[in-house]
Amino acid sequence: MHATLPLMENTDFPAIRRGHLDTLQVNVGYRCNQSCVHCHVNAGPTRTEAMSRETVLEVIAYLKATGVATLDITGGAPELNPHFRLLVKAARDIGVHVMDRCNLTILHEPGQHDLADFLRDNAVDIVASLPCYLEENVDRQRGKGVFDGSIRALQLLNEKGYGKPGSPLKLSLVYNPQGAALPPAQGPLESDYRKHLGSHFGIEFSELYVLTNMPIQRFGSTLISKGNFEHYMDLLKNAYQPANLDSVMCRSLLSVDWRGMVYDCDFNQMLDLPLAWKNKARTHLRELMDADITSNPIVVKNHCYGCTAGQGSSCGGALAA
Repeated sequence: MHATLPLMENTDFPAIRRGHLDTLQVNVGYRCNQSCVHCHVNAGPTRTEAMSRETVLEVIAYLKATGVATLDITGGAPELNPHFRLLVKAARDIGVHVMDRCNLTILHEPGQHDLADFLRDNAVDIVASLPCYLEENVDRQRGKGVFDGSIRALQLLNEKGYGKPGSPLKLSLVYNPQGAALPPAQGPLESDYRKHLGSHFGIEFSELYVLTNMPIQRFGSTLISKGNFEHYMDLLKNAYQPANLDSVMCRSLLSVDWRGMVYDCDFNQMLDLPLAWKNKARTHLRELMDADITSNPIVVKNHCYGCTAGQGSSCGGALAA
């Protein structure tokens, strides 16, 4: 795999600082039952990195100590971590809002037959990857048969009450472009999703998140192999919108990897760019139990243009209306 960080080291991206910490995003491991072309984590079935029970307990202790409002659990397929349910239940027991970054097909994997019920019973918000509403495009990006599995999973979640009008069970879908292009406007695309998924499959959902593909890991390496890396970076830079700086996720989110090490965001985690804290090479979550990281400088490189290009992009979709 081609390394992308050396191509982004020399950056003119503006310096920014952290605001109030609202969300702890925890990557509990890189193992996944899919291997998607656009994956910025390079996750897949052969990855072995997984958060230990000890580190999960440290995450829970941090949530208790700091009063962070939201726990955003990601992977890989986070549900494959053997301590996933422990983390969810402990967070919900102390009143933390929990989000699960779900790839949908995980609901059909062995040992996950009761996963939908578990998520429902613990009032977990589901953020589900569905990079298009057309079968051909999804299977091209995520693997043959993934679209069918995703549709069946969405229908199951609807049966459990997820995504229905007036339901407190939130089901958000995530769109990624098929290649080296910026995503279309979020609002009109959401309408297209609702129309197609509703009329063809009877599927309902809460909202659509539109995300920009980041030029790192598997997607970045593919860009380099095809000779498109510089073109894509120029596209991101030329679409830069300063107004998006106020809303980028790294201002209010702290990213934790499977070892418990901390970063400004999930993308920095994948580029191995640790949180800048007290001149330390690396910082573990346990070292921040009593720390106030407000106003701490955020580590930036050229990939940050991916979050500020056009309508903007974050873990919660577009930044601009």
